[in-house]
Amino acid sequence: MIPRNRALPSEEKIISVRNLKFVYEGGVEALRGINLDIRSGEFLAIVGGNGSGKTTLAKNFNGLLRPTGGTVRVADKPASELTVAQLSRIIGYAFQNPDHQLFCASVEEEVRFGPVNLGYPEDEVKAKVEHAIEAMDIHSVRALPPHSLRLSERRRVSIASVIAMDPRVIILDEPTTGLDAGETKALMAKVSQLNREGRTVVLITHDMRLVAEHASRVVVMSDGRIVLDSDPRGAFADLDLLRNCSLVPPPVMLLAHSLAKYGVPRDIISPQELVMRIVLGKGDVR
Repeated sequence: MIPRNRALPSEEKIISVRNLKFVYEGGVEALRGINLDIRSGEFLAIVGGNGSGKTTLAKNFNGLLRPTGGTVRVADKPASELTVAQLSRIIGYAFQNPDHQLFCASVEEEVRFGPVNLGYPEDEVKAKVEHAIEAMDIHSVRALPPHSLRLSERRRVSIASVIAMDPRVIILDEPTTGLDAGETKALMAKVSQLNREGRTVVLITHDMRLVAEHASRVVVMSDGRIVLDSDPRGAFADLDLLRNCSLVPPPVMLLAHSLAKYGVPRDIISPQELVMRIVLGKGDVR
């Protein structure tokens, strides 16, 4: 299932990993033989509980971590042959804590930093900065110090600094942590727009409501392995698997499962869909 207003991904494999393994210093085995292809234009959610390996996996995509074993290919090139700077032209990464990413004196300087250091000419830098500021709607704070801003604004600045480098893939690590419902909705609307414009989005999250509303594909991880690779409907059909992976399904999905004995499908993924199933008589709920 492709969510509303979501463009179909292409067949191009923008990221491809085979038998990927990663062991942290001290012997902690974080990835245990991962095989995964991500297509250009996808909106992929990587989900799992703490320690499942989802952030470690994503950091192997863009060179922040280098594999202990196996291979990573980015845009059909071995990532091992590319520097972090070269990879950052293809894959941008917004950290879970934006304060780990922000260090310049003003928002505009922050957004300029990436494209300037990648060597773009000044006219291109200006165009990329303006596009990023527009995309994240941070015009009103562009002259302010990033660390003087609210958390939701700092998150948008950190994502804008990634967009300004014009990567084909944007990885967002738990981007809505600490945001209220309104801030989350506004941020994810902007992220979805980036995907509609053709960028591949990889969302690392434990918030299954975000997955249901935005992702076209879900990879569930547990103990350094992929235990499910599916569309959102397939992911939400197996409540036991989600619980075993420390994931909490949205209430509407729990309700759909409880109504399954009346004919309501277990793979409902939105309140609107549940209402329509009942109103149109697709489920015999009395």
